[in-house]
Amino acid sequence: MATESKGIQGRDAQKEALKRAPPATPHTQSFAVLAVAVLGVVYGDIGTSPIYALRQCFAGKDPILVTSGNVQGVLSLVFWTLILVISLKYMVYVLRADNRGEGGTFALLALLRPDQDQRWLRRALILLGVMGASMLYGGAMITPAISVLSAVEGLQVAAPNLHNYVIPITVAILILLFAVQRHGTATVGAIFGPLMLIWLAVLAALGIHGILQAPQVLLAINPWYAIKFFLANGFTGYLILYAVFLVTTGGEALYADLGHFGRHPIRKVWFAFVLPALLINYFGQGALLIAAPSKSVHPFFHLAPSWGVYPLIILATAATCIASQAVITGTYSLTRQAVQLGLLPGLTVEQTSADARGQVYMPAVNWLLMTAAIGLVLAFRTSGNLAAAYGVAVNSAMAITTVLTFNVARERRGWTLPAAFAFLLGFLAIDLGFLGSNLFKIPDGGWLPLVIGVTLFTVMTTWRKGAGLLAEQIANTTSNLETFIGRVTAERISRVPGTAVFFTGRLEQTPPSLQQLVRHTGVLFKRVILVTVVIEPLPTINREERIELNKLEHGFYRLVLRYGFMQGPNIPSELAACEELGLKLDLNQIHYFIGHVDLLPGRKREGMARWRDRLFVWMARNTQDATAAYHIPAAQTMKVGLQVGI
Repeated sequence: MATESKGIQGRDAQKEALKRAPPATPHTQSFAVLAVAVLGVVYGDIGTSPIYALRQCFAGKDPILVTSGNVQGVLSLVFWTLILVISLKYMVYVLRADNRGEGGTFALLALLRPDQDQRWLRRALILLGVMGASMLYGGAMITPAISVLSAVEGLQVAAPNLHNYVIPITVAILILLFAVQRHGTATVGAIFGPLMLIWLAVLAALGIHGILQAPQVLLAINPWYAIKFFLANGFTGYLILYAVFLVTTGGEALYADLGHFGRHPIRKVWFAFVLPALLINYFGQGALLIAAPSKSVHPFFHLAPSWGVYPLIILATAATCIASQAVITGTYSLTRQAVQLGLLPGLTVEQTSADARGQVYMPAVNWLLMTAAIGLVLAFRTSGNLAAAYGVAVNSAMAITTVLTFNVARERRGWTLPAAFAFLLGFLAIDLGFLGSNLFKIPDGGWLPLVIGVTLFTVMTTWRKGAGLLAEQIANTTSNLETFIGRVTAERISRVPGTAVFFTGRLEQTPPSLQQLVRHTGVLFKRVILVTVVIEPLPTINREERIELNKLEHGFYRLVLRYGFMQGPNIPSELAACEELGLKLDLNQIHYFIGHVDLLPGRKREGMARWRDRLFVWMARNTQDATAAYHIPAAQTMKVGLQVGI
């Protein structure tokens, strides 16, 4: 493990780091082009929820009777859920809580400055945010499974005798979907937007056709129908909220995609096109149920005429693949942010686009998601069974987002306490109301995302704590840099021609690998560059502000490289750029020295529990090598060993 350049590093350097970055570059495409792109990237997940959401209310685990009153009550709940949760909470408020244009749980955590305030309340808030991010992984594993499976299940409407082929076809599509990820989304991305445009237009057309069968469903926009639904059904009506909540799937995803397009295009596309199309389709399904209650098993596919079922299945499958694609690539981005914020060990990241830094591929994450998605399909068998597990993960993350947004509004946006509390209490009441209903689904599969979330929470907090303890231990065994340089001169240590690069997380400390090299060889290169990589709590850092080069005494240089948590370091590229600052280097003649730490668990009484020590050691031994993480040429790299107890 290259500890000097990995993990939670550079904390001291971060205190001296830039506190602000230039605003994101505005998008220059025409709005029409931008709107189509927004459809393909942002709205795939929520745009496919009509396939299974309403169905779960009347044909799910705990269905309610298909009556005119119940249908209109559920439609009223669907309408006001989309208005209050997505349109008001996310579109109006949460999208404003951006970190220099970027959204998502880790962006919120960065805004809360976790390394600057260590009070117990702040630590608890940060841990809550980590738990929210962990729960999102549970949703990311379930989304491809439930989306693709729900689309393929349409075959049961067109040809019931094909029932036995639903699972094999779903598994085959998932394998193909994950197999093409290594090629990146740039090649196929151009067709995503137009396909989603067609998909949403078809949703609206089918919905209009359905509404004509029972136009009275439009009265459900009156919230009194929702109230009457609860009065008539009591606790059974409350339990059905887990299915109603499915209409919000994709809310967290659209917030995480904020950095791709900005809040204004996302909002305009939602209110002008996506929201109307979704509502029309939901109301169309409701009208169909009133006119033909026997079609509650698959009301979405029954909206289509008999000749259009097979084309609709094909289109739905394509749309769900797009929705899954957005979730998969979003998970890559989420994982990379977690790595760069010091919450996960280094993993291999492959850039799949020379123009878009956000388009990356992470093999380990990809195959883990594929295995999980296929396993879920084989274990749960139907989208209805998966729906019971889905809500807990997404609902928990949404509730945590409400709490984090409240704190960001108070600390960074200057909200008054009454206004902030109104936001918190109002939307948290809605979140917890849905969460209560979802929690009753824990025995039916809701336990799964909880287990995934707790597992990832344990992994993230263990890595963060272990990396911090390791950094302290290394700091205690190394001397001050100024003292070391003085000793090199005083002891007249031999200097040989060449340039050596060492990595350190603390500016004032001597890299352990440098100390070890001098101790065992008694020689040192004439030019020594001490590199510190700092991951800022900002999405991006402009190249002009990335490099800080200081010339020290006796051939030593200090190079501080600052990156945003959405960026990836490239050390040789930055060293080449140093020529503009007066340091000309031959990249082929540079020698890189990486500190390789052999960890000994259980040697430090005030450290973590023994089982967490062992978990941290296992992760450290399997983490990505620094030569790959920093694009360092392996042929010019030497590892210097050091044993440390934690």
